[in-house]
Amino acid sequence: MTDQRTNGRILADPADASTGDLVKLAAEQISRLVRDELQLARVEIGGKAKRFGTGAGLFGAAGVIALYGVATLVATVILLLALVLPAWAAALIVAAVLLALAGVMALVGRGQFRAATPATPGQTLDSVKADVHAVTDAVRKRGH
Repeated sequence: MTDQRTNGRILADPADASTGDLVKLAAEQISRLVRDELQLARVEIGGKAKRFGTGAGLFGAAGVIALYGVATLVATVILLLALVLPAWAAALIVAAVLLALAGVMALVGRGQFRAATPATPGQTLDSVKADVHAVTDAVRKRGH
């Protein structure tokens, strides 16, 4: 069994401690627990925010590449109408490659957005629920 500390004193057996000592010990432990849970929430939200930013960047890049693809398609139509030569085929191939690249980037960006949602700290909430359950069970056992 581990020793518990309150006001510099060591409680070897909490069952023998006074109510005041137990209340102080509980307050210290709850304070430490809340600080730890808040730190866990910060870390978890930070990770989700990073994924959200990556997804947004990929969507933005996909939009820019798609814009170049549309510009290339316009150039293809112009070349096709101006000259019926093989130059339009090259422009069409470039446009298809750019649009395919934009499609792949959009799919990866969508995956990043899905990985970042929901924005709630799920692990932290589960941990807090487990802590509350453990405390209520301990109180019930101590009361009987």
